[in-house]
Amino acid sequence: MLSCQLQASRQQSILTELHTATVSSKILFVAANARSLIANRGDLIQDMKAQGHQVHALIPEYDFLPEVHDLGISYDLIQLSRTGVDPWSDRKSYRQLKQLIAQFEPDIVYSYSIKPVIYGSMAARACNVPMVAAMITGMGYLFTGETLRQRLLRGVASRLYRRGLAAADRIFFQNPDDLELFRHLGLLNGRNGEKIVRTNGSGINLERFPQSQPPAPPEKPLAFLMIARLLKDKGVREFVEAAHILSERYPEVRFTVVGPHDPHLPHALPAEEVEQWRQRGIIRFTGGVKDVRPHLEECSVYVLPSYREGTPRSVLEAMAVGRPVITTDTPGCRETVIEGENGFLVPVKSAEALADRMENFIQNPSLVLDMGGKSRLLAAEKYDVRKVNRIILDALGLKSNLSEASHG
Repeated sequence: MLSCQLQASRQQSILTELHTATVSSKILFVAANARSLIANRGDLIQDMKAQGHQVHALIPEYDFLPEVHDLGISYDLIQLSRTGVDPWSDRKSYRQLKQLIAQFEPDIVYSYSIKPVIYGSMAARACNVPMVAAMITGMGYLFTGETLRQRLLRGVASRLYRRGLAAADRIFFQNPDDLELFRHLGLLNGRNGEKIVRTNGSGINLERFPQSQPPAPPEKPLAFLMIARLLKDKGVREFVEAAHILSERYPEVRFTVVGPHDPHLPHALPAEEVEQWRQRGIIRFTGGVKDVRPHLEECSVYVLPSYREGTPRSVLEAMAVGRPVITTDTPGCRETVIEGENGFLVPVKSAEALADRMENFIQNPSLVLDMGGKSRLLAAEKYDVRKVNRIILDALGLKSNLSEASHG
């Protein structure tokens, strides 16, 4: 009991110091990759900068993108592998993180994704950073499969996760299912309760993704869109199979998949399988794109048959532009759909159920406009990035001057 009181007293003193500080705070992000830093943390970074805080980032070197410069922050590149548990490599990453954190002397370290959360949080605590924050953005490859390798590595990762989360002062969860699973797996100790903060994903910028009129019959044929890396657990196969089922009955309907194919990623689809799909010509594969908005504007209905997510950003983007959503009744995804209002939920790994729900829109195209409008309303009410950022900034002890007003 006494240790809990001391912990609560320590956290309160941290918040008091940060709230009453007369100088700006120094905030360090430990990023999972450049893409996520730009797309998922970009608005949070800009809101921090707008309040006068100094922001720096540590970004894995393996997938650095020059677009990071557009964030207007300083950064260092780090050697941090995306997957796998290599004790020697991870030990080197931890030492590098400690060195760079000590050099920057941040007031807050904010890490997200499994390895940054584990090693970033432990390194920050070792450097006596006043506020250590960790965001859980999903369960990742190790926690979503049951192969022998995944089960073995999951045990190692779980032990490391406990150590990393024990070092955190704030733990952000993007959906209630992940929080419940962390508790079930024993990844949160008894003192974590007062640290936990719920957010609705990372939010969506409603100005950057304004509502638009969806194409629908009779002016244009219905168009279904999926945005995802070409991975098995994103449900790409289920989307392809559903498209093949429907194309036989509705040859005028269009199907598009936007997303890169990286064969080195765990659960990447075989290149020859993807090439066979391309050759059949039923589905258009665009590869990765820098801006998904033109593709969202061209679609009638957005589809994501993923096996599990934190909060799927592509779904939030589709909701913001006013598109109905068909996604899976699984953690992270189910939070984005009110069944029968702004879309439909389908079972995981069921191409037949997915095709049935897609056919609902083909046979009743008026649903596209009606449900799409409700998607936009839900995005503004629940996922507006300003509202989400306000929760995060307040939890970090940074005085938030963000209004509840929507971006657009």
